[in-house]
Amino acid sequence: MKTRSFSAYVALLALALPVVSFATAGPVRAADKPAADTAQPLPFHSIEGPGGGAITPTAYLSNPTPGESGAGKPAFAISYVNLDRKSLTALTASETLYGRLELSVGADQLELGTLPANIKAATTVDINRSSVWLLNLNARYLAVKEAGQVPAVTVGAHYKYNGDIKHIDEALGGALTSIGYKDRQGVDFTVTASKLFPKVGDHPLITTLGLRESKAANLGFLGFGKSYKTSVEGSLIYLPTSNIVVAYEVRQKTSPYGRIPGLIGGENTWHAVDVSYIVNPHSTIVAGYGRFGTLADKDANNAYWFQLKTNL
Repeated sequence: MKTRSFSAYVALLALALPVVSFATAGPVRAADKPAADTAQPLPFHSIEGPGGGAITPTAYLSNPTPGESGAGKPAFAISYVNLDRKSLTALTASETLYGRLELSVGADQLELGTLPANIKAATTVDINRSSVWLLNLNARYLAVKEAGQVPAVTVGAHYKYNGDIKHIDEALGGALTSIGYKDRQGVDFTVTASKLFPKVGDHPLITTLGLRESKAANLGFLGFGKSYKTSVEGSLIYLPTSNIVVAYEVRQKTSPYGRIPGLIGGENTWHAVDVSYIVNPHSTIVAGYGRFGTLADKDANNAYWFQLKTNL
């Protein structure tokens, strides 16, 4: 199956099915609420797999079980992101064990859009790639449970593997290596804190702040650099009704690479706004808009996305 055909199929499927939230969801209808000790809002999948918003995690794990026993309900999501001249499709899944350990996976395909043609025009080199795949394997542990004024805190490790970027660098005669590329794989480390304020204008507000240590260039879609850099990320999530969620997210980007004019630019802080509708305890609809700045050769400042997520 050709790469472009696969992306088109995933995009159509994401648009045809009830689309599910990138954003963190809130309480469901009263009849569907879980026990008091698990009544906090539950997150959905980021594009990399962990529970959270579109581009950032929250400290709330996906579908924990009451009383920290056994395994929660597994969750699956399919996502489509339009990045102006590029596009992203993501398949994600998660499972939370004993209410404390969230394991998730994300298989992300980035269509490179104009980049291959621009590389060929500038260098005469055909990179023989119209897309790159990024595999994300994530483990997050709830180190501190939310209680009173104490926020929930998770620590995470996120293994990332890009099977295509080394071939692109080799085709370019080591051009990426010359500006800082070192490896096709890397591990991000995160610390994330979230706090629920149940009555802000009579409705719940969730605030999240996180720190990330990473060597990744554009989440790893352009590979990984030589040394770790620290970045800040977070979100504000508000529930004006029991089944509508609005969120603002921000994710600082720290570019590990130099520049190749017209082909590889610097990275910019990502901003995202999500609006979600919780259909039932198992599915949610979201529409999102983002301003992501430079993504390789072009800006992605009019990004929009959809996601379908379901809990078994």
